Amino acid sequence: MAGLSGIAGKLKDEFGFIAGNFAIMIASWLVLDFASELPFTYYPLYIEALGGTAATIGLIGAVEAIARGIVQIPGGYLADKYGRKWLIASMTFVAAFARLFYIFAPTWEWILVGAFLVGITNIYGPALMAIVADSVPKEKRGMAFSLINLIASVSTTPAPLLAGVLYARMGLIPSMRLGYAIALMGFLVAALLRLRLKETVEKPAKFNIGEAVATVPFSLRESFGVWRLLPRAAFVFFVSNLFSSFAIGLFQPVVTLYTVNDLGIDPVAFSYIMTAMFVTMIIVAIPSGKLIDKIGRKKPLIIAGVASIVWVPLLVWGDFWRLILAMTLAGLLIVLFNSAGNTLFADLVPREHRGKANGALGFWSMLAMSGGQIAGGWLYDNVNHQLPFWGEAIMMVPSILLIVFFIREPEKVED
Repeated sequence: MAGLSGIAGKLKDEFGFIAGNFAIMIASWLVLDFASELPFTYYPLYIEALGGTAATIGLIGAVEAIARGIVQIPGGYLADKYGRKWLIASMTFVAAFARLFYIFAPTWEWILVGAFLVGITNIYGPALMAIVADSVPKEKRGMAFSLINLIASVSTTPAPLLAGVLYARMGLIPSMRLGYAIALMGFLVAALLRLRLKETVEKPAKFNIGEAVATVPFSLRESFGVWRLLPRAAFVFFVSNLFSSFAIGLFQPVVTLYTVNDLGIDPVAFSYIMTAMFVTMIIVAIPSGKLIDKIGRKKPLIIAGVASIVWVPLLVWGDFWRLILAMTLAGLLIVLFNSAGNTLFADLVPREHRGKANGALGFWSMLAMSGGQIAGGWLYDNVNHQLPFWGEAIMMVPSILLIVFFIREPEKVED
């Protein structure tokens, strides 16, 4: 019994912070990520079936990313002034109904409209990151952000497999429409869960839509100026993130098309390949969180950057097993980059500026990603099918160098 009591005590010390807001966010992400990833597996093939091309896929991704970016700065300002909870819950409901455009789309142009609406709903992005940082002890932030990646990967691991089953039984378009219907239901469930969040902003202002609209120009100016209030390392991280966001955007629109059309991988086999990425994220999430809290944030970011270069030749010259290895590396870099990056940024930014800083970071990152998506789709259609992937590897180099030479972890971590 003493042994069991000791184990229970250790588990409580390790994971006792999973309570309140953080527990609610984990529960909502479990539902949300599975529902989102189900149609994502064959999304590029769906656009192609609705009359689109690689450039079309890049354009749709860019429109969504630009919409996300535009609302990040006012989203951060609103999260700091009016609070996190209302923004998160209300926009999750709106995001659910935006999926109707995906379900009933007769042509790819409908998806374009839906993508724009989905992007706008991400005005809650800064509030999401802020409420997580607000709700967990600072010494557990690395573990917290790694757990978010773990929960996301646990819930999404069956998604590609189920997508493959639906594809095999129903065909591409019917299975995609069903997948987006499931996504709509998932967003509704997540929105209901998020209504139970507790506000973390002390004395938030009473929301007034007229006042909120009028303060958007002010929020833009204030969010640009927020970098003057933060350590130099926060700005360097921001610039590094611009390079990596553009790099990710380059290959996002075309990786499925290249794998299925150029490498000749069967679409059902592709669902197994995607599953490898999520399984890797499950395996490395907890160890990564402990590693980040133990050795710091900088080294894991560097490892993620190197992995983002190494995976490119495995994908470009891939067969089934090389692609499995490539997606394994992708799972590792996603966990390390997201967990270490979010933790480092939270460490550097004081609570009172966290919404604005996350908003400014999200705004420019989404613009950079949208540029990468347009470029990647155009390069695939007009120049060379492999160039978006090699471009990603090249663009990651300055991102890594900035982290190596110009970022020093703070001696004092912000609450």
